[in-house]
Order: sequence, then C-alpha cells, then structure tokens
Amino acid sequence: MTNRLILASASPRRRDLLAQIGIVPDEIRPADIDETPLKDESPRALAERLAREKAAAVAGDGFVLAADTVVAVGRRILPKAEDEATARRCLELLSGRAHRVFTGLSVIAPDGRQASRVVDARVRVKRLTEVEIAAYLASGDWHGKAGGYAIQGPAGAFIPAINGSYSAIVGLPLYETKAMLEGLGWQTRQ
Repeated sequence: MTNRLILASASPRRRDLLAQIGIVPDEIRPADIDETPLKDESPRALAERLAREKAAAVAGDGFVLAADTVVAVGRRILPKAEDEATARRCLELLSGRAHRVFTGLSVIAPDGRQASRVVDARVRVKRLTEVEIAAYLASGDWHGKAGGYAIQGPAGAFIPAINGSYSAIVGLPLYETKAMLEGLGWQTRQ
C-alpha cells in the first residue's frame, strides 16, 4: 500500500499546520465542489459532508486528507467573506458573543476505507468598536475566511477565550488529523 499523502485543499494554513507536526503532503490537489449548505443542514453536518465530498472528489493513488471549516452562530452558518460588506456583517454579528467553529475531517485510504469526524470549538469575541472593525477590515486579513476573521492573525486580539482545539479553529485539528491518518495505515516518515 502506498504511503503518498494528498491534501485536498488549497489552504496555505492547512499546509502550515501539517508542517508543524512534521507532515508534508506529497501532492496538493484542491477539490472543486459546491459548498452550498443543504436545506436545514446543521453547521456540524455541513462541515462533515463537505470534508467527505472533498476527499471523494480527489480520491486516488494515495491517502487523501480533506477538511472544511464552518463558523456558526447557533444554527446560522456564516459565509466565507469574499467582500468587505460580508466581512463587516460577520464581525458585527460575532461582536460581544460566543460562536462555534466546526472543522470536518475526512481521510480516504488507498484501499478505499474512509474515516470522518467533526471537531468543534467555542470561540468568544469581545465587543468590537467601530474603530476595531474598520482597522481589521482595512488589514484585508478577513478575505476568504469563514466568518470573516482568522484567529491566527490580527483578529486574535479580539478573542478572550476559546474552548476546544486552537488548530481546528485555524482549519485543521492536528491531534485528530494525525490519529485518523495513522488509524488508516498512513505512516509518519522519519
């Protein structure tokens, strides 16, 4: 059985997180799937479904690792901010309250076995002033980020507390990722 690792993600954050634990994918093969939530789909179910679909879309000659991160306030799924107006709406909604971040993981082994799970974390955001929101929007750090922020950037100053996996909030829960890969037979390279 091959030990090749294919990362089904274009996210540089996921590559950086894997590198922190000594894992370097053999190939980056981003999955191009429709990420639209299904009617009445919960944030947790969406994160798991998208991770599974991304893995299946690139399955092939090696172990495939896919992930998807969903930010939610209650059952309300926040979008990936592609424009400043969307990022502002997300930040205003998150200001002064807690929300949850769900990261779905899926691994497919070369023999077709698949494992999936969702890791969630609770994140509290301080009450944001208009000056703080404007400065963060001007930074551009929000672009393409679920919920309109990235905890590992300047927005980290807005987060007084988290409960759960920091790396899951960034986009890839490291403990669970390594355990799932090894559980399906992938071997850490020396």
